[in-house]
Formats: sequence, structure tokens, C-alpha cells
Amino acid sequence: MALRKCFLALALTAHLSCEGSSLQVSAAGKTCVKVIGDESYTCCDLGLNEIPESLPSSLKILDFSFNAIFAIYQSTFSRLRSLRHLDLTRCLISWLYEGAFASNPDLDTLVLIGNPLISVEISVILVGLMGVNAHILRIGTFQDVADNIGIAPHMLQAICNITTAEVNLQNMHFSGLSSSTFQCLTKIQKLDLTNTGLSDLPSGISNNSLLTDLILNENSFEHACDIKLASFPFLTRLSLKRTEALQLGSGCFKDLAKLQYLDLSISGIGSSDCCSAQFQGLVSLKYLNLSYNDMHTVQDLAFQDNIHLELLDFTHTHLKVNASQKPFRNLQHLRMLNLSSSHADTSNRDLLTGLKSLVILNLKGNAFSSGIIHSSNLLQQVPNLEVLILSECELIAIDNEAFHNLTKLKYVLLNRNKLTMFSTNAFYDLRQIVLNFAENHIKIIPQKMVNGISGLSIIDLSYNPLDCSCDNIEFLTWLHKNMDKMENLEETSCSTPNALAGTRLDMVMLSCGVPVVVIVLIVVLLPLLIAASAFMILYCLKRRYHSI
Repeated sequence: MALRKCFLALALTAHLSCEGSSLQVSAAGKTCVKVIGDESYTCCDLGLNEIPESLPSSLKILDFSFNAIFAIYQSTFSRLRSLRHLDLTRCLISWLYEGAFASNPDLDTLVLIGNPLISVEISVILVGLMGVNAHILRIGTFQDVADNIGIAPHMLQAICNITTAEVNLQNMHFSGLSSSTFQCLTKIQKLDLTNTGLSDLPSGISNNSLLTDLILNENSFEHACDIKLASFPFLTRLSLKRTEALQLGSGCFKDLAKLQYLDLSISGIGSSDCCSAQFQGLVSLKYLNLSYNDMHTVQDLAFQDNIHLELLDFTHTHLKVNASQKPFRNLQHLRMLNLSSSHADTSNRDLLTGLKSLVILNLKGNAFSSGIIHSSNLLQQVPNLEVLILSECELIAIDNEAFHNLTKLKYVLLNRNKLTMFSTNAFYDLRQIVLNFAENHIKIIPQKMVNGISGLSIIDLSYNPLDCSCDNIEFLTWLHKNMDKMENLEETSCSTPNALAGTRLDMVMLSCGVPVVVIVLIVVLLPLLIAASAFMILYCLKRRYHSI
């Protein structure tokens, strides 16, 4: 059998750098560093080809990364019986012999990332790990390895003798797949089968009562029912993203009553009607990602069984909702809704009905009628909103009081629109709010529009064609007194006049006196006014004299 290369890693639960606090142990003129007492040392990047004898046997944490030991034998770490964390990243290890860690019963974290392990089959490597108590066991190839490792059912038998909560088999491929392939995976809590060439899962995988997290990304399932999800009734997390042209069918998830997290993004889902039948039975679901799919018609009361949803993502998924329908009206617990670039009908004032707990709403890339947000709009249905994203919505104007019912609003993104006015009249409270008006068409900002910005409020006016002439002197004066309230000042510059184009606003110092026209008028009219006044006085005195 041809030799193959793979990488193997058990969870890196702590990070040790190649630096330490004091020099402690020397080997062949090279010094390991004590990190914490006699329990933690790093020998990182010292070019060592053996474990220094001077390391204390009570050692619990050892970073031996970036050295060159080539192979691990039964005797390699036999003296370090208290070892719990061992980092062997990029140590040029090619061979891992049987019982390599038999003397390390407390080892729970082993890192073998970036080693050119050579083996006829994965089982040889796993035998070398027998007795290890690890939190995460990662076995797989790098994604760019052309000849991915195949896994026959017998190759995973050694996992029966490895205590681990998580197994990662990404980028590997199964041959002769059957229920026996997974018989040693019955006690794990998380299984990652990303990009393993699966088109279905065998029936009979039903003896795992601990598995709560299943990752099946980048596989070839054509239909959700091919996964036989009834075999995993205790799942709380399921990821099926990047699955080509996945058909959801009806009731394929109905046995997953405990499922809370479901990711179906980028899976070519093209169901014409959504979503009650597809997500029937998911009564505990809190997170649902349907982004980057081709779904179209959303039914009235679309998530009938999913009343506990807290996050719903439709990014770049075409939605069609009839004007009379209220698809989300039973989602009383929904806190985040992402409808960015979803072609949502923003003129439907009932679209967001029922979302009383909604805190974050993303409407980026959705058009509004005539490019205007009117004072009466769909946002009146979400009074507890704190974050509102309206970037790239082709907006040209916002009516006064458009957001006055959003009394808790704290962060508003209006960047990359076509707004010509910076108007704060639309907002209820300006004392603690972030307003992003970057990349619009704003030139002049009346002082009254910024006078109310106080407290912790921040505004972003970067990349606008701002005027730096005396026509905008009131705003420029305010800016110099309130620079702590400006975001991205380094990108907030003048567009006009030409002499100041490109100059940062905070660098502009204008001296705007009385206009020349006014001075001319004063010079011309003042003598006339004095003459007229003198004439009137003389006239009055003359009349008084004649009356005597």
C-alpha cells in the first residue's frame, strides 16, 4: 500500500509561546524555559532531537514545538508520567509507534499539527495514541492534498481505546461505509465529517446517546432525508453548509426535537415554499442560517414549529412574501434578523409583525420605494430595536421622525447610500447613538443637526463630498469642539473648494468675517441713512418753530 501523509492534532486548549520568564534547563548548550514553577516549560524552536533529561519528572505542560525528533517511541516521554499538555507542532515527526503515550495516563492535550506523519493506514497512528484521554481528536488531511486519505471501517477501531469528546475527520474519504464504521464513535459528543465525500449516512447508527454536535459541511447529500437524522435524536447542533443543491423535503428534521443550531448556508436550497414543512418538529431551534441560497416564497406563519428562534439569517437568499402575509408573527423570541440582499419587500409594513424582541435588524442592500424611508414604515413593528443596518439601500432621503418609535436605537448604519442631507430629526434620542453616514452625498451640515449630539454619541461622515467653505462654517466650528464625537476623522476630508480638496476636516481653520457684499452695502447705505436722519430732524425742528 502506498505511503500517505496526514496531520493529526488533539485539541490545543492552551497557548504557550516560545518565550518564558526565566532560564532553567539546558541541553547540548540550548536552554528550555520555565513558564510556571516546575509544572510548565517551553523548549520551543531550539533544534532539539531528544527530550532533555534535566526536565523535571513532575512536568505537566510542555511546549516542544519546532524541534526535530522524527519519531515517538514508547520510551520518548515515559519519564514524564504527569504530563497533561504536550505541544509537538512541526517537530518533523514521521512515525508514531504503538503505545507511544502509554506512560502518560493524564495526557489530555496533544498537538501534532504540521508533522509529516507517514503510515500505511490511520489505524497505525491511532494505536500509538491508545490510552490517551483527549478532549479533541483531529485526524485528517490538509485540504490541498490531492490524494486524500481513505478510511476503511477497521481503521477507526483503535478509537475505542482513546477517550475523547470530539473527533474530527475532515477532508478524508470513507470506503465501504457502513454502520460498523462508526462503532467506536459511540461515546463522543462532537463529530466533524466536513468534506468527506458523503452522499448518505448508513442506517443503524443509533447507539450514540452522547452525540450533540454533528458537522457535515461540504458533502454531496442531495436530500436532507438521506442523512437519516432519526439516528441522532440528541443533536443540539447540526451544520450542513456548502452542500450542493440540497433538497430539504418535508419532515426530514422532525426527530431532532433537541436541535438548537442549524446551519444550511450556501447549499443551493431552491424550495419554492418555505418553511413550515421543512423545519417541522424543530421545537427547540434557536439559530437558523439559510443565507446564500435560492429560496423564494416565504409562507404565512413560515416557522410554525420554531417559536423559540432567536437568530434567523436570510442573507443573499431571495425572499418573496405576499403583501398580506406576516411570516414572522409567531417569533416572539427572535433577537436578530438578517435580511441583507434578500430582495425583501420593504413597503410591506406587516413584514416584521410580531418581532417584539428584535434587537438587531440587517436590511442592507434592500431597496425602499422611491429611495425614501417615510415616517410610517415597517420598522414601527420592532420597538425594541437597538441595531439597524440600512447600508447600500439606494436611499436618497429619510423623513423626519422616521425612527422616532425606535426609542432604544443605539447603532445605525446608513453608509453607502445617496443621502444629500445629514438629518438627525429622524431619531428619537441623540444622547447615546452611533450614526454612520459614510459614503453618501452630503456637502453642507446645518449646525442644528449636530447640536443635539451629546453624551457617548458618535457620527461617521467619512468619504462624503463635504464643503469646507464659509457656507459650512457652523459645522466646522462644531467639529473642532467635538472631535471626540467623530469616527474615522482621518478619512473625513474636504471636497470643495478646490484649494482644500483632500484636506482633513480637523485640519481646516477658516476665518469667515462679514461678507464683502455686506460691507459694500454698509459703506453705500450708511451715509444715505445719516443724511435722511438729519433731514428728518431738521424738518421736525422747522415745523416746531413755525408752530410757535
